[in-house]
Amino acid sequence: MGFGPMASRREKLSRWLSGLYSPSYQTQLAMAAIEGIGPEAVHQHGWPGWLTLAVRVDRTVLTAPWTTENTVTALEITGGMVDRRSFMITTTGTLGAVVAQWSAAAPAGAAVRAGRRINEKVPALFEGQLDGLRRLDDQIGSGQVYAVARAATRLITTTISEASYTEAVGRRLNSCAGEASRQAGWTAYDRGQLAAAELHYTTGLRCTADANDPVTSANILAFWAIGLYSNKNARGAVGLIEAALAQSSKIGSKRMISMLHARACRAHARAGDARAANRSADAALAAYAQASPIEEDPACVYWYNLGEVHQLLGSSSLNLNHPRRALEHFQAASDSADVGRGEQYDADSFPRGNAIYLARLAEAQLALGDVDAAVATAHKAVECMGGVTSARGSKTLDELRDKLASRSGIPEVRDFLAYTV
Repeated sequence: MGFGPMASRREKLSRWLSGLYSPSYQTQLAMAAIEGIGPEAVHQHGWPGWLTLAVRVDRTVLTAPWTTENTVTALEITGGMVDRRSFMITTTGTLGAVVAQWSAAAPAGAAVRAGRRINEKVPALFEGQLDGLRRLDDQIGSGQVYAVARAATRLITTTISEASYTEAVGRRLNSCAGEASRQAGWTAYDRGQLAAAELHYTTGLRCTADANDPVTSANILAFWAIGLYSNKNARGAVGLIEAALAQSSKIGSKRMISMLHARACRAHARAGDARAANRSADAALAAYAQASPIEEDPACVYWYNLGEVHQLLGSSSLNLNHPRRALEHFQAASDSADVGRGEQYDADSFPRGNAIYLARLAEAQLALGDVDAAVATAHKAVECMGGVTSARGSKTLDELRDKLASRSGIPEVRDFLAYTV
């Protein structure tokens, strides 16, 4: 092909798949040429980012021009796809391109179609359905909720593409499609389907760009950031949160802005940047102090209260190897009761999240040498996860077991490890 020599041993492919080695630049050019992809794409997206251009679904969702027509196409693709890839597919370049196009996209205009005319009652019904779906995921985990979120996406997509409506109704429909895609992305991620999650999130951003909806956009970026900082791309997560915070004046909700700062704290902590993490922690607490009563805030931040702030900051402290500070935040979370606004950390309503936080509390206790407390807390975490389907929660508990295994000579630890095999 004129690209020079390359090794042809089978071990080469195994090394590329493992992520330990990357093909040489000339080899990548040859591979791209076979797929009809030019050298400029290889240079722009890097390895393995340009490979997404060889997959029609990835190429359409991630790189197609941001038009209303392509938004509907992306919804149709992601609403019906089955993608079980357990690795992230976006590189720093791809993330930057998606955020740039989202920032520059123009809102959609009014729909002029021959379909049945609908009014604001239809998006209101979708909004109610999506609110219930959020809370269902909290209680039972991602299991079947992912399929329901995709079904909701398909139904909203059909309405968008076949009905006629005013511009205001159209924007609410696109906001609903964005939130349905966010829920599909989150539940895909919670099931361990990382590539599918990113495609859903990108599709959601296309929808919210059409809707001119900064609140749902920011929520999508925040949830996408979780997947990135939890999978060794903390810098990419910081970029997404910064893009969301750049819309603060349009978001309006201090509660949501506090949540974004708390997510930024998590990303900076994962990156090992203690100074930036501390700044974000202070900003999260300061913004929360100015938050309105929860019933006046966007529905999508129904879960975020002072207890959640401390849980997120405690998790960040743990990442920065400050277990005592983490313990203080976790204790503050369990003690929190914002009496003035009637808000309190509600562990029973969020069993999966509570199990994950309990596992982190046990990790902090273990780091401080309190093995008895760590084992007792670990038992509570396992009890919370009972009946909740979550690959993310199971991974967190597995990581805790690995840490406890170093103390397997202690009878209580040995019993816990045997109990949770």
